[in-house]
Amino acid sequence: MLLSSRRLLCRPLLRPLTQRPLMELAVVVRALEALAPPSLAADWDNVGLLVEPSPPHTVHTLMLTNDLSEGVMEEALRLQAQLVVAYHPPLFRPLRRVTMATWKERLVVRALENRVALYSPHTAFDASPHGVNDWLARGLGDCSTLPLTTSTSDSFPTPGCRRLEVTVPAGYDADPLVAQLQALDGISVATVTLSSGSRLSLNCPQKALVEAVRILSRTEELYASLEITQLVKPPLPDTGMGRMCTLREKATTGTVIERVKDHLKLAHVRVALGAGRKLDSMVSTAAVCAGSGASVLQGVKADLFLTGEMSHHEVLDAVAAGTTVVLCEHSNTERGFLTELRDILTQRFEGQLAVLLSTSDREPLHVM
Repeated sequence: MLLSSRRLLCRPLLRPLTQRPLMELAVVVRALEALAPPSLAADWDNVGLLVEPSPPHTVHTLMLTNDLSEGVMEEALRLQAQLVVAYHPPLFRPLRRVTMATWKERLVVRALENRVALYSPHTAFDASPHGVNDWLARGLGDCSTLPLTTSTSDSFPTPGCRRLEVTVPAGYDADPLVAQLQALDGISVATVTLSSGSRLSLNCPQKALVEAVRILSRTEELYASLEITQLVKPPLPDTGMGRMCTLREKATTGTVIERVKDHLKLAHVRVALGAGRKLDSMVSTAAVCAGSGASVLQGVKADLFLTGEMSHHEVLDAVAAGTTVVLCEHSNTERGFLTELRDILTQRFEGQLAVLLSTSDREPLHVM
């Protein structure tokens, strides 16, 4: 009886792969999109489900990688993964053909032949709260963070939408007017009753604006009360590209660099000291951007920039402005986040999926 109890206590928390229920790919994709909504991604990016085997497609093993190389694909096939989540999109520019001629084409061929789905979150996770950039910022030490750019909601209004409001006097029959306005494509009309009449409020896309104003201008009294407001999408708190970090306690440049190396598990980083700054100069603010951060960091005032890569002249510009630049190589500023993502996904799927980290994935550049 005692032996039986011990066996029960030692039973693994995760069921063997063959005993786990299979999850539909669509269910897994919805969970990934909830963590990092594709609407947060940069407009130039290619995120989401990139390769989808013909349905039904079920998943019991998901493999995470920063870059999907051919070596990583071989690893995924050995592990019998049905879904690879690659932080960087393996398909970025359109393919003109799918042959065995180039390595990216071969990735698609191997994925489809072996029924492996490919998904990429990329800049959606850059912008997300508690995403890649918040993880990277923790390497600086205890600090408060704010996004360098602000993401906006993808809900209504649509870009270029206007709100038109007019006051309708008591006794005026507005029904024919409302009917004409509602016949315009994309317009919605709401009526608010007032003690002295009513108020018409129209949400109007740019393409219908001129015609809506023309209809309202036919009644001089209505046209005189017309107010037009441009609608903008509301900002999303704590969401956007990059992070401005304010250290709760100032630290020397050398100390911050050592913290970053420890956080990213790197023996070396590249450093360009800002004009007039030394390793013992104090750092109060730092701007971070995972990957290639020059476009996000451009013009930002901070004691230190932390990113993966910048061009020679971009580094010179920052140094001239008195900002120290710390470069860690592109994927070194991202890959460590995948360990946290593995734990998040394991919890999200309640152990029903095996969520594995690639052991073949690594930064291609090395110091020799």
